[in-house]
Amino acid sequence: MNRILTIFFLLLITMNVVLAEDESFITLSSTTSTDNSGLLEYLIPKFKNKTGIDVRVIAVGTGRALLLGERGDADIVLVHHQISEEEFVESGFGIDRRDVMYNDYVIVGPKNDPADINELKHAADAFKLISQHQVPFVSRGDNSGTHKKEIELWSLANVDAVKHSGDWYREAGAGMGATLNIANGMSAYTMTDRGTWLSFKNRDDLTLLFENDPPLFNQYGVILVNPDRHGHIKYLHAKQFSDWLISNEGQQAIADYTLEDQQLFFPNARHEIATVETD
Repeated sequence: MNRILTIFFLLLITMNVVLAEDESFITLSSTTSTDNSGLLEYLIPKFKNKTGIDVRVIAVGTGRALLLGERGDADIVLVHHQISEEEFVESGFGIDRRDVMYNDYVIVGPKNDPADINELKHAADAFKLISQHQVPFVSRGDNSGTHKKEIELWSLANVDAVKHSGDWYREAGAGMGATLNIANGMSAYTMTDRGTWLSFKNRDDLTLLFENDPPLFNQYGVILVNPDRHGHIKYLHAKQFSDWLISNEGQQAIADYTLEDQQLFFPNARHEIATVETD
């Protein structure tokens, strides 16, 4: 009998250890740009070393990332379309949105630049010329932050690009890396965040043709999923990650991440905290 009780208590202890280990992670739904660029792979080990909390990433477009948060399938979201982020918070699905960092979008296309956008000053004018020349343009077409920004630029250009879907305007319904591959295969234009472009290796005939216009600014925000909506959300662990991202340490880590000696993301959080608690 004593032997049976001993085995029983050992099993209980083992189960508690396993459960404790399972709880030492959070689920982050984030954009493909933060994943494809290698940023999260660089940041997460630093956070884990400090806190013991792992971060498991679901990399999807901004629209999908917010939907995962809405459903309670993520503890925290890191995305890049502020209007959608604010709607997410106002609808009660998220709390405590914070600016984290920014980069920018660029327009890439064939090296021979058939639409002659290289010397233009405004992104909307580049989009207008692409439509006028009816040269192939590949859209992510996935309700991501990049896709939403692209649609805004078509609107600024007074072009209904979606009306030409299947003609010169192609909707990939895919992440940024896959969209770049499609554009490369079609000798087409596309819009991408700079971080993914710098990390993209399969360029072949693609080159950067347009950059440095204020409407191409790309802000990233982090939002905690509202625990009042979903009781299973790991709010405290998620808040530690949010706090770390905007702390001096997290912001410096973001600034330190480079590729080919180029900084990919630029921290711009408001420093509301000085330290991050560790377990």
